[in-house]
Amino acid sequence: MNIHAKCLLSLSLILLSCPILADETDFNAIPAKNEVGADVMPTEIMPMDEAPFKMGKLKRPKFPDRQVIISSNDVSESGKLTPAINDIISELSKKGGGSVVVPTGHWKSGRITLKSNINLQLESGAIIEFSGEIDDYQPAVFTRHEGIEIMGAGAFIYADGAKNIALTGKGVIMGPPMDSPMRSLPNGNSVVENDVPYTMPVAERICDGYDGRTFYRPKAFSPINCKNVLVEGVTFERSVLWNVNPVYCENVIIRGITVNSVNVPSGDGIDISSCKNVLIEYSTLSCGDDCFTLKSGRCEDGLRVNKPTENVLIRYCLANEGHGGITCGSETAGGIKNVYLHDCVFNNTRTGFRFKTRRNRGGTTENILYENVRIIDMREAFTWDLLGTPEYMGELARRYPPLDITPLTPTVKDITIRNFIVESTDRLLSVNGIPEIPCANVIIENGIVKTNVIIRTLNDADGFTLRNMTIQATNNAVKIDDSRNVVFDNVTFYVPGNALNMDMIGEKTSGIVIRNNGEDIICKQGINTLK
Repeated sequence: MNIHAKCLLSLSLILLSCPILADETDFNAIPAKNEVGADVMPTEIMPMDEAPFKMGKLKRPKFPDRQVIISSNDVSESGKLTPAINDIISELSKKGGGSVVVPTGHWKSGRITLKSNINLQLESGAIIEFSGEIDDYQPAVFTRHEGIEIMGAGAFIYADGAKNIALTGKGVIMGPPMDSPMRSLPNGNSVVENDVPYTMPVAERICDGYDGRTFYRPKAFSPINCKNVLVEGVTFERSVLWNVNPVYCENVIIRGITVNSVNVPSGDGIDISSCKNVLIEYSTLSCGDDCFTLKSGRCEDGLRVNKPTENVLIRYCLANEGHGGITCGSETAGGIKNVYLHDCVFNNTRTGFRFKTRRNRGGTTENILYENVRIIDMREAFTWDLLGTPEYMGELARRYPPLDITPLTPTVKDITIRNFIVESTDRLLSVNGIPEIPCANVIIENGIVKTNVIIRTLNDADGFTLRNMTIQATNNAVKIDDSRNVVFDNVTFYVPGNALNMDMIGEKTSGIVIRNNGEDIICKQGINTLK
């Protein structure tokens, strides 16, 4: 039986003057664009006591007072630094470490491998342009591509199992020219979990581009299995894939970086993959895909590894362009938990807060807190995209009939977003959930919003509260489908006709409440009018 109900709420008693929200949130404290990002990074790292969970004591790595400065003598006959700089890094690491300094100039290189106790320091005016030739990323190394372990190119700057490493300075890490053949190589034949069987031993998952094998493009900076990692001050330009992607790392500090990859497909800014204790601050990202992204492995392979991303603090950052300001997923198999983002600005991204997974991705996304955020000029402020599209997910993208719950069924729950200003957006929010495990316990509170559409759809949620908000919209429609325990608590709507048109469908829809001044209006079948 398909229950279809419409609830038309007259809002004539809700004052249409500028309200004072119940908790008296100081919206003047929410930062503007010029108050966040790489341009305003302070020299010192401030304490991290504000995190609502226990983090490890992150400290800036220190390096011995040894220094080797790269010179023109280190350029090989091919015009690249690769052999010399990797030898220098290796020898300096054996001596106990120090700094390898790249001075002002335009340098070319293939893959650079960092070793323990090495700081790769780029002086202002230094540009390292990385090759677009697959030969410069051989032999294949242990890495992770979109949540699946492989043997592949790794990264422009790579490390495996190193301790105390850094990439610092005011220089530029630059990918190959935009017409480089590497950019046109197919990213596999299908989604990666179909191309790389999870039953295959990792050592045999060779993706080096030779003899007809797949070549997955390298990230810009991607250490794996490393501890005490610092990335500071560097600019990343025209990557060929993701930019900064620590994998299986612990104690990671990323601060004051700038990413420019707007025209790069899959040009993510910062992707944290199955890492623990991470600080990201004062960074400015303009990306061809998601900006700040949290991941933890994909499908059966991610469950096998079973390493979460946990204890992540993001503060004073600017997402200046991209698909999502901050995105959890879509690789979620190991779990994503204990994430705190505050005092950031999302400008001109497609979405602001994005939760993304798929039915075969597994894991739990939970204990997420975002606050003090300004959202400017985007398509949608809050997005739960948990099913995907038939183009990539086939039958798994169909909502109905509900599927059996398996270890690969993901869970998204316990999310709070508060103290925010949405200056302009086409849609406030949409939830496309998973019917067998609805997203649960979501609180969005203390906000001022200007939008066209309020709720495009709210599918398959259980426990979803909007509280202490003013919403100015050009469209008065709200669609709720098979969701329960949805509460609008002290929300003032500025909509056409001062009436809210709630379209409620689905036999599981129940517990839809409009609460104002302690009075509850329960939306049921038929028409309910608040007078």
